[in-house]
Amino acid sequence: MHPSKRIAAIALAGGFALLLAACSSTGGKRVSEPAASIQQLTVDARGNWQVQLRLQNYSSMATRFDTIDLALEVNGQPAGHLKASPALSIPGESGDLTTINHVPDGTGRLVVADALASGQGINYTLKGDVQVTPEGNKQRSYTIDGKNQLGPVPGLPGVLR
Repeated sequence: MHPSKRIAAIALAGGFALLLAACSSTGGKRVSEPAASIQQLTVDARGNWQVQLRLQNYSSMATRFDTIDLALEVNGQPAGHLKASPALSIPGESGDLTTINHVPDGTGRLVVADALASGQGINYTLKGDVQVTPEGNKQRSYTIDGKNQLGPVPGLPGVLR
């Protein structure tokens, strides 16, 4: 290849690299709807629950999870409300856990006890509101409406994940 063509090709490649760099994201802030799911449910000797709730921040910036109020159903039966004010700041596009001590409704308590005794899993639904404050923004409210499953953990009695 002729030296002048080689220099032109290198310059053209460098120009494309600069154009690509200029067009790439420069850290624009994006606020997205958060999510909540149960990471682990542990039943104590009295039948009360310790719920590890996974809070997922899909925004590109840190977001503080201010309040949580979620109705919980297990296998279609009401199990009460998970309420908390964790004031937990989660970095952008990350998740974290908050633990909620919960005294379940009677039918929910029985459903989970039966599932654990028989080694079966459960289906659960979370419905309600989460109040969050994205970094540098005002507080926002989002509605959560999610379904998922938990199964017994071998070797850990009273634990569903």
